[in-house]
Amino acid sequence: MVEIELDGKKVEVQEGSMVMHAAEKAKVYIPHFCYHKKLSIAANCRMCLVDVEKAPKPMPACATPVTQGMIVRTKTDKAVKAQKSVMEFLLINHPLDCPICDQGGECQLQDLAVGYGAGASRYQEEKRVVFHKDVGPLISMEEMSRCIHCTRCVRFGQEIAGVMELGMSHRGEHSEIETFVGHSVDSELSGNMIDLCPVGALTSKPFRYSARTWELSRRKSVSPHDSTGTNLVVQVKNNQVLRVVPLEKEAVNECWIADRDRYSYEALNSDQRLTKPMLKQGGQWQEVDWQTALEYVANGLKNVKAEHGAASIGALVSPHSTLEELYLAGALVRALGSDNIDHRLRHAEFGKAEGVRWLGLPIAELTQLQRVLVVGSNLRKDHPLFAQRIRQAVRHGAQLSAITSASLLKAADAWAMTIANAQVVPAAQWAQALANVAAAIAAEKGVSAPAAGLATPEAKAMAASLLGGERKAVLLGNAAAHAANASSLLALANWIGVQTGARVGYLTEAANTVGAQWMQAQPQGGGLNAGQMLAGSLKAAVLLNVEPEDTAAGQAAVAALDRAEMVVTLSPFKTNLAFSDVLLPIAPFSETSGSYVNAEGRVQSFHAVVKPLGETRPAWKVLRVLGNVLGLNSFEYESSQEVLAAATVQAPNLSNATGAPINLAAPAAEPVVASIYQLDGLVRRAPSLQLTADAREGVSA
Repeated sequence: MVEIELDGKKVEVQEGSMVMHAAEKAKVYIPHFCYHKKLSIAANCRMCLVDVEKAPKPMPACATPVTQGMIVRTKTDKAVKAQKSVMEFLLINHPLDCPICDQGGECQLQDLAVGYGAGASRYQEEKRVVFHKDVGPLISMEEMSRCIHCTRCVRFGQEIAGVMELGMSHRGEHSEIETFVGHSVDSELSGNMIDLCPVGALTSKPFRYSARTWELSRRKSVSPHDSTGTNLVVQVKNNQVLRVVPLEKEAVNECWIADRDRYSYEALNSDQRLTKPMLKQGGQWQEVDWQTALEYVANGLKNVKAEHGAASIGALVSPHSTLEELYLAGALVRALGSDNIDHRLRHAEFGKAEGVRWLGLPIAELTQLQRVLVVGSNLRKDHPLFAQRIRQAVRHGAQLSAITSASLLKAADAWAMTIANAQVVPAAQWAQALANVAAAIAAEKGVSAPAAGLATPEAKAMAASLLGGERKAVLLGNAAAHAANASSLLALANWIGVQTGARVGYLTEAANTVGAQWMQAQPQGGGLNAGQMLAGSLKAAVLLNVEPEDTAAGQAAVAALDRAEMVVTLSPFKTNLAFSDVLLPIAPFSETSGSYVNAEGRVQSFHAVVKPLGETRPAWKVLRVLGNVLGLNSFEYESSQEVLAAATVQAPNLSNATGAPINLAAPAAEPVVASIYQLDGLVRRAPSLQLTADAREGVSA
């Protein structure tokens, strides 16, 4: 540790730290633009000049290493005069367009200009003008004359997103931040550049000119998309969501969010929203009141049960639903006498799981891993923020190995990080490739292999990697979870984990995949699984946030569900019109309270940020009232908190253990993998996301 004096205070920091780090520890603010705690040091704005004793001129706090006994002053005349001089230069070419700038009210340059800018400019020459750029549907670069060349956006692309999509061309006053060869900005984390920009050069294209920042109410929430459990600040005006930005939570999402978390709010204001209950009568849809709709559903379920038995009733539930919704859906079906409920909509194997399949380690520890083997995943697109953490680990020397298919690893740089060892084979051969790695480990350790495998050179390289290092993990992706021999993949991964000391876990697909298992939203006895229900085994089906696009059956599910006597769809959108008999409008995550369990098993509750649209109601309330109309017991909850309290009583342990036999035979079906912007109903209805390169290309296993 090194001790310095900062504005009269003694501060201890790690050797090699900069003065800026000491100031952060001492909670002393030093004005800056280019410095950011998550990015490398560029020292190109010079706004953070401070007075260092015995130094002949002011020094940049972000790039001046601390030394024992150093004396630093941040508010002397020497420091302040230097900072004001820098501000004068920064403002020379800056356009005076604050009244129309989206960044107005939350602009770093605007804030610091108040304290360090002069009342008038001495610059009389013509200001330079930078031509605007079109870089895609998400980021606006219409006012690049505002850019102060802090290069935060450039460094973010290189270091966090892993792709240098923006760079600086030319020199001196001709310097510009731009893409090259007319490319667009296509990173799945690109929206974070908007938050990083300290001026109004990069702004949100969908939000552009929608509202002023001081008009927006800010409310906390949790992402309903992937399994990170990203913390959000949802910004609202006139009961309408207009913007979503990250809420910093170091242990979960740090200060970043994925683009689907940022822009999917567009679907909340879509004209496809369902705002009143609807019944299909004589082939025509009619709007009805809630009492009529719920009584129709209750009578239909009673009639099906009386005529065909309780086993003909089932529920397909989305793992993007809240804990409370999943618990009540299961309680409703089981109170009717059926065990037909399942959230595994894209799976091809439905063996009885032991415990809950989860990440197997805290999310924050992904950054600290030294060895990683990822099986069956399009890592960067499926889990952008997990990929970002693993990318940081690789940048610090970790070795990443991958067993995946060509469509999930389209190019050598598809994951935007260095892959030390890769086996790119069809999904049907993943188990054999993993068995080969196990065979190589067994040969190295002198133990028996768990399955017939061949220690190929590729397998030996992966084995050697996993046998080295201290902190390591074997991670199974979405496609591995969906595979027809998913249990064999898990059994092999568990054996490798035991032999190498690696943690084993699933990256998990949706916001509440772990929670759905926790709530036992899958058959516990002899009930039908999702595959059987989607094959047409039901007479009455209840669909909670489920559309054909969410299932492995795809459009075949339409024909199967059309054969049922009654299909009840609970959705925020007008969907499933071809085969549904009843549509019940339920609230999306922004209009309801609830809880999600992320991949690491962290329960995060949230509240509604706006009032329900039209006659929309929270799904937990709809299910509770339906239980009342059916005359079922234990449906008397008054709040989502009461539902959560009742639900958590039955929570099983988090465990990836399995006793399943290992089957290396080629599976009968390939896993179904949703592309990054087809994951759920919200992203599918967000126009800006659907205009991106990722949405156009799609992904298939």
